Amino acid sequence: MPRSTPYERPPSTWYVRVLVALVLVLLVAPPAAADGGAGWTARPAGAGSGGRDARPYVYLEGAPETVLQDRLSVTNPARAPLTVRLRGDGRAGPWLRFAADTVTVPARTRADVPFALALPGNATPGDLAGEIVASADGGEERRVPVRVRVGGPTLAALTVEDVEVSGRTIRYALVNRGNTPLRPRLAVRADGVFGPLLDRPARPLDVELAPGRRVERTEPWPDAPALDSVTVRLRVAAEGGARDEATASAAYVPVAPVAGGGLLVLGVLAVLGTGAYRRRTRRGAREAEADDGLQPAEEARPLAKAGAES
Repeated sequence: MPRSTPYERPPSTWYVRVLVALVLVLLVAPPAAADGGAGWTARPAGAGSGGRDARPYVYLEGAPETVLQDRLSVTNPARAPLTVRLRGDGRAGPWLRFAADTVTVPARTRADVPFALALPGNATPGDLAGEIVASADGGEERRVPVRVRVGGPTLAALTVEDVEVSGRTIRYALVNRGNTPLRPRLAVRADGVFGPLLDRPARPLDVELAPGRRVERTEPWPDAPALDSVTVRLRVAAEGGARDEATASAAYVPVAPVAGGGLLVLGVLAVLGTGAYRRRTRRGAREAEADDGLQPAEEARPLAKAGAES
């Protein structure tokens, strides 16, 4: 009776089954990044904080010496807990206080963290901005904009100071003396002995002055006169009725002609002095010769008289 030969599976079929199993494992397994905390969010809390209607930033409005409150939502979609640290940044950052500076959010959970913004008594009326910074392990951050409007009367005051004219440059300083930011405009005029030399109409400057800020600037004057006495007048203005003006005077004198004239005068004085010295020397010599010629006659006269008497 013939012996039966066992059936052997082709090697290619075994490899195919292994590859299919690996593909199924990769499709079913959750992404490793989710367990590492990727995909977490920090947004302003409220209705729709996690959807399309979420607020893009926190908006707070109040008068000085008031405390404004809101909430921050931190969402953790991962399978592991998430720990974040909260802090304020920007101009409004020092005024932010959180119910907890460090928050641990469980897996697949959202935590609403209360915070407050305390406006100090000397807060400047107007708009300012800041940010809430949420930092996770590994240096990953989420930033939530915070916009604040401080109520109260605004005072616009601007001064132009320390005007100085030096060669082809006009130097000056601008100071915001009010409690609201200003964007100044500058007009320049210069008058000489025979009329106007410079007349630049008001134009906006590329600077924004915060309350109390002082900036030093220069204004070029490439066609300044070579010989004249000028008066420069600067006029500044800004929104809110802020305006001021200041003047400075300067004398323009050519340096080369003055130096040449001085040397010429010194040369003339030297020539005159030398001539006077020579004339005085010659006069002294002639007087000395005259004195020498008269002296022997005076001495001989007594001798002759003495011989006669003897």
